[in-house]
Amino acid sequence: MLRLVCILLMLVVTIIDIGPFPITSLLMIWILLFRPSWFYDLVQRIYR
Repeated sequence: MLRLVCILLMLVVTIIDIGPFPITSLLMIWILLFRPSWFYDLVQRIYR
């Protein structure tokens, strides 16, 4: 279920990224700079 939600969210972000705002690259830069704990937890749950 979690993988399906992640895939759907990435599809939405990809569709939005086609528009005038590069959301995907800004989101990835933010994640790399601040390394939020929720992102680490999400990755751990996906690969568990």
